[in-house]
Amino acid sequence: MPESIRDTGGSAAAGSAAGSDAGLLAQTVIAVRAAGSALRERFGEVVPCQSREELIRALAANDDTALDILRPRLTALRPDARWVEDEPAGGALPAGEWWVVDPAEGNVNHLHALPDWAVTATLVRDNRPVFTAVHLPLTGETCTALTGAGVHLDGRPLHVSRTTDLGLSIVATSQARPDEDEKVVRRVGSSVTEMLLDALVVRTSVPATLHLLNVAAGRTDAFWQFAGARADLLPGALLVTEAGGRISDAEGRPWTPESASFLAAAPGVHAAAVATLSR
Repeated sequence: MPESIRDTGGSAAAGSAAGSDAGLLAQTVIAVRAAGSALRERFGEVVPCQSREELIRALAANDDTALDILRPRLTALRPDARWVEDEPAGGALPAGEWWVVDPAEGNVNHLHALPDWAVTATLVRDNRPVFTAVHLPLTGETCTALTGAGVHLDGRPLHVSRTTDLGLSIVATSQARPDEDEKVVRRVGSSVTEMLLDALVVRTSVPATLHLLNVAAGRTDAFWQFAGARADLLPGALLVTEAGGRISDAEGRPWTPESASFLAAAPGVHAAAVATLSR
């Protein structure tokens, strides 16, 4: 994540903008909680799917349930902000404000009656994330980050781990999407092997945002992913950055939404994680 996202400026205008963004974030939290409540009502039993078409319809039904709540509320907050319609897409956005929303982050887990899913909404301004809200409906927790103002879990400030030894670290990775290119899949597999040799424990699951929340909270020490989309990396990248973590690609270069890989880590293990992933 470019360091420039942390530059809120020192002018009175910048302070006014930050205050306005804090108010928008508070209203966004209300919206993601409402959408989460609707998804929680749909959660419980495994949803049987006998074909890819049935799975896609079930995923879309969850997305639509949340979007029916999120879209009108967030649009009312920023009428001129555009929406990223292609949820799995990556790359830079055109100038201006955009809502980057994942209405059911970890949707496949929801369908399989697994607890790892969330609702996320991020406002991006000229390709810089301004704030994000991540709501976990099953626990009732909400994690928020505002550029330059830190990251909070239900009002409690979070900070990344102070671990300095990768050998004592819990690390994690995630599958960016089904049907990934074979070259990417093999790279993921080899990276897991390398991390199993160097780290204490390796966790592999979806979705990425929840892993990044754990890095921001100091519960885990690093997360990496090959490929990925704006909707599953931008929210968590802001959480980790505002919690004092380091963001780069897997080779240690500055990360952008156009990068082919992603790494978020506590500062004390970032260099070691880069060395492991670069082998």
